[in-house]
Amino acid sequence: MTQNLNKDLAGAVMVLGGGIAGMQSAIDLANSGYYVYLVEKSYAIGGMMARLDKTFPTNDCTM
Repeated sequence: MTQNLNKDLAGAVMVLGGGIAGMQSAIDLANSGYYVYLVEKSYAIGGMMARLDKTFPTNDCTM
C-alpha cells in the first residue's frame, strides 16, 4: 500500500519566546513546511543565553 505524503503544508504557527528553545522550535517547524511567527517580548532574541558574555573555563567571549 502506497501512501501519498503531501509535503505542501498549509498553515502557520506562532512560537512565543525567542530563547534557545523557541528559536530551535521555530527552525524545526519552518523546516517542516510551516510558516512561523516568532514573538519575543524584549528587543532582542536569545533569552538568558544572550546575557552570558563569557564562557567558563576558557573565558572566551561568545558574543
